[in-house]
Amino acid sequence: MRARHIEAFHAIYVNGSISTAARALSISQPSLSKLLKHAEDQLGFVLFKRVKGRLVPTDDAHVLFREAADIQQRLGSMRRTARNLRGGKSGHLRLAVLPALGLGIAPAAISRFREQHPEVTFEIMTLHHNDVERALFERSCEAAFAYDLPPHPQLKSTTIGQGEVVILYRREQFPALPPRLELSWLRNRDIVGLSASGPVGDLFGAALAQRNLRVQEVVSVQTFYLAAALVRFGAAIAVVDELTARASASQAGPDALDFRALEPALRFNIHAVHLEDRPLSVMAGRFMATLQTVLAETQRA
Repeated sequence: MRARHIEAFHAIYVNGSISTAARALSISQPSLSKLLKHAEDQLGFVLFKRVKGRLVPTDDAHVLFREAADIQQRLGSMRRTARNLRGGKSGHLRLAVLPALGLGIAPAAISRFREQHPEVTFEIMTLHHNDVERALFERSCEAAFAYDLPPHPQLKSTTIGQGEVVILYRREQFPALPPRLELSWLRNRDIVGLSASGPVGDLFGAALAQRNLRVQEVVSVQTFYLAAALVRFGAAIAVVDELTARASASQAGPDALDFRALEPALRFNIHAVHLEDRPLSVMAGRFMATLQTVLAETQRA
């Protein structure tokens, strides 16, 4: 049976007559009768018998109806989903975020977004900076939220905010620091360093080289949240992005960790990135706006 045959059979079975079913399908009675006859010819058996002027389903029709009803239900669900997607009411978002964004900004944005769009589902992956491009090209995600990426002709990037390089420390160790720290404050201090290159590491390394400053890298890590954990346990101070610092200080409690930005400021951009030939869906675009709002609110706070 073709899809049109199933639709005709289902309508006649549910409505009990050709005339009522034809009105439900917005087609003429002769056209519906022709569809039914063609369906029966294709199947090789009769679906309805006429008894005292009424169409009565055969035993075979009763068996077949269970399958037809299931198909019609799925088609209806697909149509509703298509309408919702067109109207921006539902969807499934597959996104990638840096671990720093996954500590607080992304979860807060997802929670807020689902309050407004409860039918939207998410699939979130956390990636290191160097893995973002590969995930996009492999279509593992629809969009990625990351720090400065090298320009690429096949990628489109939208700046959604800025961040700063900061010093994360135990408050009890430095109870009275000024709002910003001169980069020279770090001279010969023990720090947790970053063995993996990235925008934050590149910014910090270039600033040290420009001023001929040396720091003592006592522990080298590849992720900011591990650097933050080392600070929490008193291993050393750490140079991290401000989003990691904010989330870590918040989770550690009001008196445990604190952070300070540098003077001069070392700033980097935060981007939403997707393939040039694969524009963001309506829902992905709306989520990007929500994440941008949450980011701005967090930084103001």
